[in-house]
Amino acid sequence: MQLDVAVIGLGPAGASAALIAAQYATKAGLRVACFEKKSIPGHPVQCAEFVPAMLDAGELVMNETSVQRIHEMITYVESGTPDLTKNFSGHMIDRRAFDASLVVKAQAAGAKCVFGVKLKSVSADGELTFSDGQVVRAKIIIGADGPHSLIGKAVGSVNTDIVETRQLSTTLQKPHMATDIYLSNDFPGGYGWMFPKGDIANIGLGVYPAQKNLLKPALENLHARIAATGQVGTEIIGYTGGAIPVGGMLRPDGKLGETTVLLAGDAAGLTNPITGAGIAAAVMSGRLAGEAVAACLGGDDEAIDIYVEDLADLFGASLARAVLRRKQLFDRGAAEGRLSKSALRGGWIAYEDYWRPIELKTNAA
Repeated sequence: MQLDVAVIGLGPAGASAALIAAQYATKAGLRVACFEKKSIPGHPVQCAEFVPAMLDAGELVMNETSVQRIHEMITYVESGTPDLTKNFSGHMIDRRAFDASLVVKAQAAGAKCVFGVKLKSVSADGELTFSDGQVVRAKIIIGADGPHSLIGKAVGSVNTDIVETRQLSTTLQKPHMATDIYLSNDFPGGYGWMFPKGDIANIGLGVYPAQKNLLKPALENLHARIAATGQVGTEIIGYTGGAIPVGGMLRPDGKLGETTVLLAGDAAGLTNPITGAGIAAAVMSGRLAGEAVAACLGGDDEAIDIYVEDLADLFGASLARAVLRRKQLFDRGAAEGRLSKSALRGGWIAYEDYWRPIELKTNAA
């Protein structure tokens, strides 16, 4: 199959990129096709489904997919009295509906979307081979295929720092308008959370890959701890989980022979290494990638460089700070064996120490 644009992955980044690229390509008589390994957009959900308002991007959170508003953050540091952060607003969304709505818009714009096919290999000259035997070539490839991106690997941009997560859903017994965060040495390399979503609660945690064996028992203990307060039920509705890139921004462009490659979302390392927030960054980078592709197909030779600069301007400083704070936590943990409450607070966004002035390196890897 010969295409003008091939989009790999139809999560928030890929669908957003496809929408913008297809709007231009359809008018110009060009072909845009998207390939997604999942059979159903956004299902199964591998996400805590929270979008902080500070990261919202215009129409990012749509009324039909926003389940409830969040107004505050409550942070538990080990045991003891929690700390309240007021005016920490955001949305809990229905991620499955959110992804599906983006895909519908991309299709309406003229993008061909193929589901249930997995990218198997990427050649040095940009040839894409899929699980159904289909072979595709395109002038431009947008890699939005997640933290273990094959497109990113092909151009040398690989997420090497990963956190493993596990999450369960249960009933929310009492109305709750805050995100509950649990910082503890029991969750090395990550943190625990309880996010309310209407009458459902998402409870989860993340850890370093080397401590992946802790996920199941630690999540069970966290669930039991919260259930003991009467905030949530004991029955488990379902489980999910996955990998989150925490190494910071990667180089988001490259070449495979004559084929131009752009990366967006997790594939570009745009998830925040401290909080794990990545939905807003995925949508914003996807839109920018779509705009860059449209400009490039229209003859703008600087469009790709502008995309790289835009990502650095938008995410460079915040990601660099998060990467540094994460390294500091790791180094202190390795040296001291156990992080103090003060150290845990210094590595979390709710506390002043996290935001103290530091020298940041914002260039993409």
